[in-house]
Amino acid sequence: MVLVNGKPEDRIAVSDRGLQYGDGLFETIAFRHGIPEFIEAHLKRLLDGCGRLNIPFRQLELLRKELIEVYQNLSDSDAVIKIMITRGSGGRGYLAENTVEPTRIISTHPLPNYPESHSLTGVSVRFCQHKLSENTSLAGIKHLNRLDNVLARNEWDNAEIAEGLMFDQSNNLVEGTMSNVFIVKSKSNQLLTPLLNKSGVAGIMRAQIMHLASQLGLLIKETVITRNDLRKADEVFVCNSINGIWPVIDVVDIEKKYTLGSITQQLQQALSMVKR
Repeated sequence: MVLVNGKPEDRIAVSDRGLQYGDGLFETIAFRHGIPEFIEAHLKRLLDGCGRLNIPFRQLELLRKELIEVYQNLSDSDAVIKIMITRGSGGRGYLAENTVEPTRIISTHPLPNYPESHSLTGVSVRFCQHKLSENTSLAGIKHLNRLDNVLARNEWDNAEIAEGLMFDQSNNLVEGTMSNVFIVKSKSNQLLTPLLNKSGVAGIMRAQIMHLASQLGLLIKETVITRNDLRKADEVFVCNSINGIWPVIDVVDIEKKYTLGSITQQLQQALSMVKR
């Protein structure tokens, strides 16, 4: 199912600034058992992103009504719902016309069919060679300019490697190609995740895990994480809104093995109890 500005349609105008310049944002939402998971958090991030990009999006109630139509169409079918907001259609050139109205796009897709073992026994990951671009104005938001992630993800085609870890221009860890990253220091009861002040996406699942970790009494810190920190970590896991938590058991580039640790398992259990 695809809706463009509330109408069944699978095309947009060639003049749409989302196509022309990547001028917009998106959200990817898991729809399971008739429930759009963490929908309010996704919509809040969407609105915050529009504010950051100065996109005059005043159509939230329309979007909510269109989402209800999508939920009804899906019924009990599990799916991925993708929402895109672009600045809209305008003339050629970077300057957006004042009369441009944002474009709303909602599409549904099958849930990825990843092995259950990714969550239960963990995954192998690799280091990506492509570095993330740095821009404090765009850091944290889920804008449509995802070429860094596209280039990084196309570096490998090995089903045994589930994710690639991406670094900034200073070789500090930022995120996975499709996920956020956490490392655990068991002795100090610390959960660390990269500081996203120059690049990366502040994921909805990332925020949820930080909240759960606080409830579990873990010390949480957003900080600079190096490759050496990865070598010294007791546990590592990646996460996103679709896949939940995947423990990392192997970083192939540094021949580092991890056990499926107790803190990662505690967080998985706590996440399974959350009303979404």
